[in-house]
Amino acid sequence: MKQVKTRIQNRKLQIIVAGVLLPLLAITTHAQMAVSHTPTIQPPAGNLPAAQMQTPVVNDMPVVRVNGTALTNRDLVREMFAIFPYGKQHNGFPKSMVPEIRKGALEMIIFEELLYQEGLRRKVAIPPASIDRAYAQFRKQFSSPAQFQEYLKFECKGSQQVLRQKIRRSLLIESVLKSEVQDKAVVTTADMRAYYQKNSLQFEHGESFSIQTISIMPPQNAGADVQAEARKRAEEALKQAKATKTYREFGLVAEKMSDDDWHVNLGDRKVVEAAKLPPPVVEAARKLKVGEVSDLIQLGPFYTVIRLNAHTPAGKAKFEDVKTKLRSDLQKAKVEQTRNELNRRLRKTAKVEVL
Repeated sequence: MKQVKTRIQNRKLQIIVAGVLLPLLAITTHAQMAVSHTPTIQPPAGNLPAAQMQTPVVNDMPVVRVNGTALTNRDLVREMFAIFPYGKQHNGFPKSMVPEIRKGALEMIIFEELLYQEGLRRKVAIPPASIDRAYAQFRKQFSSPAQFQEYLKFECKGSQQVLRQKIRRSLLIESVLKSEVQDKAVVTTADMRAYYQKNSLQFEHGESFSIQTISIMPPQNAGADVQAEARKRAEEALKQAKATKTYREFGLVAEKMSDDDWHVNLGDRKVVEAAKLPPPVVEAARKLKVGEVSDLIQLGPFYTVIRLNAHTPAGKAKFEDVKTKLRSDLQKAKVEQTRNELNRRLRKTAKVEVL
C-alpha cells in the first residue's frame, strides 16, 4: 500500500509540475479499452497470476458529482491508469491495490474538476493559439491517422471539437494551478538557509569511502589446497591491480578476476559508509590517496584489493554542496502543501456527491 500512496503522491505533483494535458496523452490504452469492456488480462510475467488481477470496467456511468457536474467511470479508470501505469501493461490492477488506487484516482478527478470550475468562475482566458499548439502536440502522439480517429470515436464522440474542449479544459486547469500553486510555492535562498540551519543534524554525515574492489572468495570450509589456490589467485589479482592506472583499468581486472557481486560493475562499490566496511578495509583505505590501490587485505578466508576513488571524512555537508537538492526537496514539499491547501479551500464550499 505504501507504493500505491507514493504513486498517488507523485501523480499529484506530476499534474502540477508537468501540466494536466498529460492525462490526455496516454491515448493507446484508453482507445483499446474503449473497444471492449471485457479485455483479456495478461498477467505480469513472473509476478501476479491472473486470478489476483482485476480488469476495470469502462463505461460512462457517473461515479461522482461535483457541484452538479457528473464525472464518469471512464474518467476514473483513466486516472487509475495514470496513477498506476503498470496496469497498462496488463490491462488491470492487483486486486489488493484496487481500493487504494481507486480512492486516489477519485480524489484526483474531483480536484481537477474543482480547478476547472474555479477557472470558469474566474473567467480565465485560454487563447485559441494555445489550444491549436496543444492540439497539434496531441496529434503527434498517434502513430497513424486511423489511430487518432479511433481515439476521437471512443473518447470524443467522433468530434474534433470535443477534443478541443478537453484540451481547453486541461489548459484552464493548468493555468489555475500555475497561479495558485506553482507561483506561490516559491523557495528562496533564505528559505533554504533557514532550513539548513534549523535542521543541521540532517546534513551531518559519517566517514565514507568510494571504492572499487577485487575479491577472491573461496568456499568457507575449503581445504588447504583450495585455500592455497585462492591465495595464489589473490596475489595474481594484486599484481594486475597494482599495474592499473585508471578507474576503468582496475574495473576490467575486477570484471575478469573478482568473485564478489560488484565485478559486473567494474568492481565499483560506489559510496560506502565506513561503519559498514570491515575494519581492515577501513584501515587500508585511510592510508591511500585517491587513485591508489591497496595491498592484499585478508578477511578470514577471503582476500580483497581496493582502489580508493574518494574519501569523505565525517562532518557536515556545506550549504553550497547541498543547496541544489535542498531546493528540489523543499520545492516539492511546498508545492504539495500549497496544492493541499488549495484543494481544502475549494472543497470547503463545494458539493461533492460520490455515487
